[in-house]
Amino acid sequence: MKNALHAEWTKLRTVPSNAWLLLAAAALTVVIGATAGAAVKCPAGNCTEDPAKISLTGIYLSQAVVAVVAVMAVSGEYGTGMIRLTLAAMPHRLTVLAAKAAIVTGPVLATGAVAVLGSLLAGRLILPGNGIGPAHGYPSLSLSDGPVLRAACGSVLYLALIALLSIGVAAAVREAAAAIGVVLGLLYLFPILSAALGNTSASRHIQEIGPMTAGMNIEATVGLSGLPMSPWAGLGVLTAWACGALITGGLVLRLRDA
Repeated sequence: MKNALHAEWTKLRTVPSNAWLLLAAAALTVVIGATAGAAVKCPAGNCTEDPAKISLTGIYLSQAVVAVVAVMAVSGEYGTGMIRLTLAAMPHRLTVLAAKAAIVTGPVLATGAVAVLGSLLAGRLILPGNGIGPAHGYPSLSLSDGPVLRAACGSVLYLALIALLSIGVAAAVREAAAAIGVVLGLLYLFPILSAALGNTSASRHIQEIGPMTAGMNIEATVGLSGLPMSPWAGLGVLTAWACGALITGGLVLRLRDA
């Protein structure tokens, strides 16, 4: 495992696009969160907005960048044929997949932490001026506040789970474009279906099983009783999707020729 981790880290850090994509994901999260905070107005202070969720709006798009980085960590080797060399040097295929998952998840966690902290700082500075702050009865965007801390830590874990889901899909599908399409479909198709069905029980069930619709519950800090499921239960649904994808990808990697 030590040699596999070293090899995967060398591959990840020597591809310049990976660092730029992760930097773009962090910047995108902060910029979109700040833009969303500036756009929401509540001068009377009687709105039902969620300050943390507004500040973390950028994760809806930056997760797609994280998915691309994770998919390319696997599918990129299939595209170049380097996977044959990798498996010849390290014949234990599940070890290779575990090493890829560990090496990709580390930088994603660091990126997510920077992005979330930057987004919350931007929200803390912008939202009170729009009537969404402690002066109007809203919780302060501070990590000392339990729900905000949960939303922050959960959002970082959310991005890491998206990376793991993407790695599993890429190991199963192999082709980069197809794998990215599958991951983005899993993430964004469920919200579209839920919105199309309207406020029905079927829509609620779709929100409960969708990896993004369920996982994003972790960002909520107000109105928790109106959620389809609790924040941690929602993140558990995404964890189940990620585990299922990794198991499927591991089986395909082990049983099929490279």
